[in-house]
Amino acid sequence: MQTRLVLLALLCLPVVWGPAAWGQTSPVWTPELSMQVDTIGEVVPSPDGRWVAYTRTTAVMEEEKSEMVTQIHVALADGTRRLQLTRGEKSASSPAFTPDGGFVYFVSSRSGERNIWRIAVSGGEAERITDWEGSIGGFRVSPDGSWLAFTGRKKKADIEKAKKQKRDFRVIDEDAKNNGLWMAPSGPGAQDRTPRQLVDGTNHITDFEWSPDSRKIVFEHQPRNEPDHWMQADISEIEVANKTVKKVAADEVSERSPKYSPDGKLLAYLRSSTVRNWAGEGRFIVKDLSTGKQRTLALTHDEGGRGTNLLGFSADSKRVLFTETQGVRNVLVGMDLDGKPRNLGFPETGALASNGGGSRLNATGTHIGAAAESLTKPVEAYVFDVKSGKATKSSDAHGNLTLPPLGMTEVIRWKSKDGMEIEGLLTYPVSYKRGARAPLVLEIHGGPMGVFTETFIGARGLYPRAAFASEGYAVLRPNPRGSSGYGLAFRTANMNDWGGGDYEDIMSGVDHVIEMGVADPDRMVVMGWSYGGFMTSWVVGQTDRFKAACVGAAVTNLWSFTGTSDILDFLPGYFKGEPWENFEGYRKHSPMNYVQNVKTPSLVLHGEEDLRVPISQGYEFYNALKRRGVKTQMVVYPRTPHGPTEPKFLLDVAKRHLAWTEEHLAK
Repeated sequence: MQTRLVLLALLCLPVVWGPAAWGQTSPVWTPELSMQVDTIGEVVPSPDGRWVAYTRTTAVMEEEKSEMVTQIHVALADGTRRLQLTRGEKSASSPAFTPDGGFVYFVSSRSGERNIWRIAVSGGEAERITDWEGSIGGFRVSPDGSWLAFTGRKKKADIEKAKKQKRDFRVIDEDAKNNGLWMAPSGPGAQDRTPRQLVDGTNHITDFEWSPDSRKIVFEHQPRNEPDHWMQADISEIEVANKTVKKVAADEVSERSPKYSPDGKLLAYLRSSTVRNWAGEGRFIVKDLSTGKQRTLALTHDEGGRGTNLLGFSADSKRVLFTETQGVRNVLVGMDLDGKPRNLGFPETGALASNGGGSRLNATGTHIGAAAESLTKPVEAYVFDVKSGKATKSSDAHGNLTLPPLGMTEVIRWKSKDGMEIEGLLTYPVSYKRGARAPLVLEIHGGPMGVFTETFIGARGLYPRAAFASEGYAVLRPNPRGSSGYGLAFRTANMNDWGGGDYEDIMSGVDHVIEMGVADPDRMVVMGWSYGGFMTSWVVGQTDRFKAACVGAAVTNLWSFTGTSDILDFLPGYFKGEPWENFEGYRKHSPMNYVQNVKTPSLVLHGEEDLRVPISQGYEFYNALKRRGVKTQMVVYPRTPHGPTEPKFLLDVAKRHLAWTEEHLAK
């Protein structure tokens, strides 16, 4: 059978978009149209809650350009006045207001190196605040407005020299590339803004916050700048004047996201309950800084899953505020220090974008900024008044974009083989008539702690859900055991069992949609990315029910994945030990162990620079199918990590998913 290896996805792009293409509409949804739907990232209210700054990211695709460009916008919280604050070819991100609300700080590489800048809320020319050669992570403005603190590391001249002399070999694990903590004057009239180091890079500093009196900084740190070291994070505090550092929380488990109360008396943080386990429980801890006494707050709905993000304290220091994934929704939550969590009721319809990670509490604890969307409405920036409980829409990013009809999406539930209740989202074809059977696209999320939520189905992404619905397909997105949003027991129900109960959850969902009279059992395709790619390659090794498969950045061999990925602790936490300690478990649950059963035509997609799931995982699966004569095709995306970051590649992935489906599910 025909097999092909396509090394450059750009070869098949039929159109190169220029600026004139933006704003053009289509009578039906297409992957190209979804690329015009911008994303809203961080949403930051001013200290008085009157203004809001937010980031908006646009896909730029021109003859020699393919990049996501982010710019900062400001608006009155009620949306009555809006202004694009930054412009240019380079992105600007991480907005932060000065205490008086008159200026917005941001980071940008517009000068070549990534530096911190400041611009008036009314607009005008931006002023560069730092002259830094190296890397900058996050930054914070001191409450008195006099200082900027930031994480970063200086560029090493000897490394640049070694590159020029072709001596740039690396000793693995020797250079940790950790970020230290630095500060620089930022107030008006500062003559010398040379940064001075507060904490060196012995550990990697990932998050920090100023005390309300600007005298101390609390910071989260982990041993190395590597993805799975967050599970070893501790919290320390430094007195700025004399650089005295003391440990605040340093147990064997991880302690993260420290936040001072507005009165400066308390510190809240998120503490894990298990050692080196990605799916484990997390609890909020509140510590009295004068007595050292601490209390453990009540369990939240998802019991501290990866979709739980601590925002800080309310203005009266009596509540902690956070975002959390709850089933198919991402929500804002408040919890009294001696009470239970209570949803704040925002947004009234829809869900916070992503997992609420772009939500920000202002410096005074009075207002929360959040990006929110619904299944039928694109994302916008909102400001939530903590005291009144009311939210207002501040942005209008998509008011001028005419959107075609969407397929209806509803939440459905079914019983798995063992009786466990599973939830998912089902999108119907546009103009669907009850009783008609439609070809089915089964989309499986990553993680496995990912979760499908009620976000806009027309947004740009790997899977063109709105376009599928426009072409007459139904789309099922199940949340099998292992997903976030349903509590600890559900999240850990796939331990040592990838491809077991989770597979049954997914296939039971497919059967349920068939029993509903919606899905055509003879025309189905399965697809997914990362863990979703694992499950896709697993599915086609277990059943021939699907006419086609799209295997994205898939884990296909648990043994070789664990030895080559940048998250060495990940699978040992799921499979009760290292591969050499549980050889049979890793073998039994690897899709490659069943590759001899695969007959399904399979499209394999992978980023060439993927460190999370190395491209060798894709090659293993592709080459096995090719040697067995199964119809397959592999597309490799250069410069690409675990997911496409260049919009031309993202568009190509979406178009290939649609084309592969149409080729094998011809109506």
